[in-house]
Amino acid sequence: MNKNDYKDIWIVAEQWEGEIQEISFELLTRGIALREQRSCALNVMVFGDDISERELRGLLARGADKVLFVKDPALKYFLVEPYAAAMLDIVEKYSPETILAGATSTGRTLMPYVAVKAHAGLTADCTSLEYDSETGDLLQTRPAIGGNIMATIKTPGHRPQMATVRPKSTSPAPILKKRGGEIVVETTTFTPISKIKKMKHIPNEDEISIQDAEKVVVVGRGLKKAENLPVVRAFADEIGAALGASRDVVDRGWLSYPHQVGLSGKTITPKLYIGLGVSGAIQHLAGMRTTENIIAVNIDPDAQIFKVADIGIVGDMFEVLPELAETLRKHEVKQ
Repeated sequence: MNKNDYKDIWIVAEQWEGEIQEISFELLTRGIALREQRSCALNVMVFGDDISERELRGLLARGADKVLFVKDPALKYFLVEPYAAAMLDIVEKYSPETILAGATSTGRTLMPYVAVKAHAGLTADCTSLEYDSETGDLLQTRPAIGGNIMATIKTPGHRPQMATVRPKSTSPAPILKKRGGEIVVETTTFTPISKIKKMKHIPNEDEISIQDAEKVVVVGRGLKKAENLPVVRAFADEIGAALGASRDVVDRGWLSYPHQVGLSGKTITPKLYIGLGVSGAIQHLAGMRTTENIIAVNIDPDAQIFKVADIGIVGDMFEVLPELAETLRKHEVKQ
């Protein structure tokens, strides 16, 4: 393998029924930072059927140099085999040095499939990316051993270098006015075939999406016991917030894994985070560090959560909750 044969950064943009999804703009933020280190082009590949030029130009406006739209009715919805065939076609034609995708259900399915076929290196669920200035190897940092350590991985013997990036681990790239770029629309050069057929889409309405919520109430070990959970749930409902949990709470079975915030759970970027009885372990703080406003309540004045909190309240969460709810009502936090 000659590393010099591979160039440029490519991201895999996601679309749903013709609308580019936010994870694509978050990936552009990552790509822009890497482009500055590597002095190369930042390109986007997107697969679908009916995507408007306005949607595609939105990717250029947020930092892409070129958008390659592979158009085919078989690519309207994600199915791994036709998507992988289209992506492998791009790998063969353009020889990308780096490919980034979201650590979403699409990215987690597509990228390993393509990496095996292309004999490429892949690191999943990354929270940090940078290039080694001497070798050009992509240094891919991700949580390991249940989030207890951060591992930095590189694949010097393989190209492309592929990584999936944790959603909400960075902000979406902003729109830049009067920014140009190239849009290329291609039809598939193969017959997309899949052993799987999409029948219909049924949204999962049972799981609370803490990643998309503007307000999140997170409960920690200060909850003391599962029987106290209804008090916190009522408070979250009252202010229109999603309910999250620290790893301790999930490990004890008080709340299920979809509620977990942190390196081994979900990364969230709400406008308001309220931590109740959360100590603030490093792994947890890494999952909510980009929050706009943080309110923390803990009985321990030395709790780590207070180091990142905008407002810290030392006290028993159950004694503080009624007054906190009243204060939030007065400031019209309730949706």
